[in-house]
Amino acid sequence: MSENKNTKLKYFGIPKLIPFVKPYKKIMISMIIMGALTSLIDSIYPLFNQYALNHFVALQTTDTLVPFIIAYIVILVIFVVLNYVSTSMAGKIEMNVNRDLRNASFNHLQELSFSYFNQNNVGYVHARVMSDTGRIGQLVSWDMMDMVWQGSYLIFILINMAIINIQLALYIMLIIPVAVLLIVFFQKELVALNRKIREINSKITSNFNEGITGAKSIKTLVVEERINSDFDRDSQDMEVTSVRAGRYSAAFTSLVTMLSAITLSIVLWKGGMIHQEGIIMIGTLSVFMSYALNMLEPIQNIVGDIARLIAIQVNIERFTTLLETKSDVADSQEVIEKYGDTFHPKKENWEPLHGDVEFKDVSFMYPDGNEWVLEHFNLKVPQGTNVAIVGETGAGKSTLVNLVCRFFEPTKGKVLIDGRDAKERSQLWLHSNIGYVLQTPHLFSGTVRDNLRYGKPDATDAEIMEALKLVNAEFVIDKMDKGLDSQVGEGGDMLSTGEKQLLSFARAILANPRILVLDEATASIDTLTEKAIQDAIFTVIKGRTSFVIAHRLSTIVDADVILVVKDGKIIERGKHNELMQKHGYYYELYTRQYEEMITNQLTETN
Repeated sequence: MSENKNTKLKYFGIPKLIPFVKPYKKIMISMIIMGALTSLIDSIYPLFNQYALNHFVALQTTDTLVPFIIAYIVILVIFVVLNYVSTSMAGKIEMNVNRDLRNASFNHLQELSFSYFNQNNVGYVHARVMSDTGRIGQLVSWDMMDMVWQGSYLIFILINMAIINIQLALYIMLIIPVAVLLIVFFQKELVALNRKIREINSKITSNFNEGITGAKSIKTLVVEERINSDFDRDSQDMEVTSVRAGRYSAAFTSLVTMLSAITLSIVLWKGGMIHQEGIIMIGTLSVFMSYALNMLEPIQNIVGDIARLIAIQVNIERFTTLLETKSDVADSQEVIEKYGDTFHPKKENWEPLHGDVEFKDVSFMYPDGNEWVLEHFNLKVPQGTNVAIVGETGAGKSTLVNLVCRFFEPTKGKVLIDGRDAKERSQLWLHSNIGYVLQTPHLFSGTVRDNLRYGKPDATDAEIMEALKLVNAEFVIDKMDKGLDSQVGEGGDMLSTGEKQLLSFARAILANPRILVLDEATASIDTLTEKAIQDAIFTVIKGRTSFVIAHRLSTIVDADVILVVKDGKIIERGKHNELMQKHGYYYELYTRQYEEMITNQLTETN
């Protein structure tokens, strides 16, 4: 029994939000008080009608009309002010909590290792940062205020009825248990149906998106009928579920209306009998009628708020799970104290990096894998050495550079940078000294200048142009209307792949890295651009330790050492001539590419 209780308490994750809500404790308390006062005033308004009917109508006197009007206006002004202030507070709390939640989740994402992003897709992560935090922010602001307002309003009108006439109030209160049971039943069914509708709608949206973005593939594969069938099936499910939800909603609305009518009938029947006995006046009876009609709405809203509170536990759990996710690669507390962390670096303690890299008895297995990728691997890379890593697609070429860059930690053994274990210095120190050019280049939205300055924030235009010249990328800027001030578009989509690659290369070089990593940097570009980049490579790798993951083997024949990877294992190593003489796997790869190149040239000539 206690185990189940602990499980429920663990699932009820609101206490985990306390650190994000605590800074706004005073404004939340003020919002709650203001909301309660607003509901109190709202519950008082029918009493004005009671007084007006009992005095101005029944007694036909206007003696107290002026004070009545003044009191009504004063109460109205107070109500408007309180409502404005409480609403403003709720909005402020929502925006501030949303900001803090999103900042916390986004900052934490920056500290997670590559393995987290390998295991979680963009849509999943985006939903945690945006959708879940948005719903939590709404919970601690608007939902909180609504629960306070509805609950206090119900309590106040029950108290008012009991004060005015306890006998009639008790008759009306008999309806409350029936109303609660009815609302809880229908609310549960409607929440389940609406959740299913959202799930189906997500499928429809996904199918619709794929039908548009994948139009070319659909037509070339001739799968229009299958795509239409899937879309029709989901649309049919949506129709059936929506109709069922509509029926439940109609039945619920009708029953609530019936309950309201029954409550009103009780007031008229019993209240009329009491009125005939002269115990209650007509104005007082009208108050009960007003309260009876308004009583069911707060009950319905409170049940709805509770249902949302239960449903939002999923959002809280997913958000807190993200924040509690530990990075597979993390600096020790001693390293953080000396060198700082990602957001608070202590650069005054950073030693210069020279570029000596050594794999010392390294064995590695990916966190989500069950096979060794490297076993007892040893390699010394002196400063200024050019290491080429080759192999077929999917062979595991990126593993070595991921370990050098400390995107992953060795499962066993050590990676030494300048003779010291990489774990003894901060990740930011290492990453600040590495230039990494990806096969698929990524540019950020903004200008060319902004993108290149990611490599060096304080770079001057002269330094930027020098980096562009170094990688033969001046023509990219020359053809753009606004030069360095030209926009590159989202993800750099206003430029060709080759142009993006050249700018990425210039960005890496601008940082003047001591270690340069080129991850198949010429695999996705045309021959002319490849020649421009290749010429630049020979210039920029001089004096730098470089790791080149090569797609075209002809580009790495001058490397100091070539590592040949197959099925995640390094099966050969040596210089180009040495490997060719062995007539092994590297020889097969090279001759195959050479034959393909000759065949393509002959085809183009013919």
